[in-house]
Amino acid sequence: MAASPASLAELNARIVACDRCSRLRAWCAEVARVRRRAYADHEYWGRPVPSFGDPDARVLVLGLAPGAHGSNRTGRIFTGDGSGDFLYPVLHEAGFASQPKAVSRDDGMKLAGLWISAVVRCAPPANKPTPEEQRNCAPWLDEEIRLLSNLRVVVCLGKIAFDGLLAHQLRAGRIPARAGFVFRHGAEYALAGGLTLMASYHPSLQNTNTGKLTRPMLLAVFNRARQLAGLGCGTVSE
Repeated sequence: MAASPASLAELNARIVACDRCSRLRAWCAEVARVRRRAYADHEYWGRPVPSFGDPDARVLVLGLAPGAHGSNRTGRIFTGDGSGDFLYPVLHEAGFASQPKAVSRDDGMKLAGLWISAVVRCAPPANKPTPEEQRNCAPWLDEEIRLLSNLRVVVCLGKIAFDGLLAHQLRAGRIPARAGFVFRHGAEYALAGGLTLMASYHPSLQNTNTGKLTRPMLLAVFNRARQLAGLGCGTVSE
């Protein structure tokens, strides 16, 4: 078994090279080959998507998985699709992101105090990874949280991310059972080691277009995350 990665950069390199899930690898490659008409002239990433942000982050944002024509195209988490178009302006207003728009991995975006990841690193068909695929990806999250030595808050976007974080806590022996942890928007749970779990609806178009999740609702979550993490009301250097 390979030794644990020594840094988040090394972990990201291993994630990009991962081939544990043949169904997901085939799907991502096929999407990158065929492409959506609007992106016909784009070169798709088509590989597992690495995490992104500040290695000294006190706040971790955990999503579900890359979008087929979003992160699977751009190569950066929550970049190039409707979810990211909703999320990054909120992160900018909350003082975590240097700019409100995320369009490519070379757009100059910087994050301060924040690291963004997902429980599954490849785009799944119909946005539905299988339980086995989620289990295959789980060790990456375990290593990531180990390497985020300043982590204080995990904001889980959606129930799959929430369940993924709780599964990590069970594997690490930090909670005895899932009982007592109920997903609802704005929920907070104190975990071992001074970590706080926060829950939010996912910024999917299904949620944001229907008003289930509004910008003020999501901004309140990230302002609270700053408070819990002991971060001041700061801005990010351009």
